[in-house]
Amino acid sequence: MLGQFSFDANTAHYQEHATSSVMDTATTRDGPYPPCESLYPQTYRYSPFFSTIISNATASTGIIQQQNPISQSHPRVRNLAMDKFQAFGKNISASFSPFAARTQQFVKEQLGQADEKTQLPADYIELEKRVDALKQVHQKLLSVTSQYSNEAYDYPPNIRESFTDLSRTIADKVTLLSHASTPAEAQAAFTAPPSAKPQPKTFNHAIARASLASSQLLAQTHSSQASEDPLASALEQYALAQEKVGEARLAQDAQIQSRFLAGWSTTLNTNIQFATKARRSVENSRLLLDSTKAAKKSAVQGRGMNPDDEGQLSEDARAEIEAAEDEFVNQTEEAVGVMKNVLDTPEPLRNLADLIAAQLEYHKKAYEILSELAPVVDGLQVEQESNYRRSREGA
Repeated sequence: MLGQFSFDANTAHYQEHATSSVMDTATTRDGPYPPCESLYPQTYRYSPFFSTIISNATASTGIIQQQNPISQSHPRVRNLAMDKFQAFGKNISASFSPFAARTQQFVKEQLGQADEKTQLPADYIELEKRVDALKQVHQKLLSVTSQYSNEAYDYPPNIRESFTDLSRTIADKVTLLSHASTPAEAQAAFTAPPSAKPQPKTFNHAIARASLASSQLLAQTHSSQASEDPLASALEQYALAQEKVGEARLAQDAQIQSRFLAGWSTTLNTNIQFATKARRSVENSRLLLDSTKAAKKSAVQGRGMNPDDEGQLSEDARAEIEAAEDEFVNQTEEAVGVMKNVLDTPEPLRNLADLIAAQLEYHKKAYEILSELAPVVDGLQVEQESNYRRSREGA
């Protein structure tokens, strides 16, 4: 037990320094005791932890001396301070020992030097596999669907739009263009200053802005004042429709963020994390149980007896092993309950249904918008073909 031996040695040094610190601050009729630095010059100088302990001890003893001057020469005060330091050292050792024991047992198991390893129940191992699979499912799907939090996830990376392009909605620009009577007014309306925040960077909005700009270009170069260019009219209607589709996509994204991403993130980072902590507690209790068994068997073997004979264990050793076994059983039962709760909760499936509903609503709106646009564009196309035929027949 090299780690335990090293810690006990440090505790012994600490107790010696604590005693020296109290003696350093106490005085008698014969004069003060020699300072702690002269007794242990190297340890005192190169050990900040113990020097901090000593300085705190000096301050505490000074308070006692101020409150009760008789304590300066009373041996019971010095003994009381020494007892407190010794108890503090024991508390540190008690809290450190389980961690050291678990760590030593873990290293032995990794190196194949452990004599035995307590096996977990088959049902528990099956629950662990299911929880691990559920965790991977959440991580995989969230890694993809988290793109719904990025407004521009479908925005074309190859296009370059200016601030003017993003200044107004398509509907606003169409309204301004409808009141323009000259090409100059139309251009001024098209480049009007922004009235709100920049427009969204989505694929549908980008198509809408490109379509409206193209419609304006055709309208400005159309020579006939009696009729409008059918392609310019169709592009304007298409721009308005695409903007509506883009707004429907943003509404879908907002629903997915609140109803799916938030729910699955909570399950992954809270519920599954609770199960992970419970499983870690089970592993720690198992390591402590196996290390306790190994230590007690080693003690029996050191007395020249058969370590596999449980009858050779003392009552204290047997009680300590039983306490470790009870803790292991309790932690296992608690972890089983937590993992079952994670696996049986209906939240992930409900969140997935919300995701599908949001996508369905978006595609339904997109279908309705395009269904209204299609007959309009078809009518313009039929009219243009008829005019084209008449012009060819007249020629």
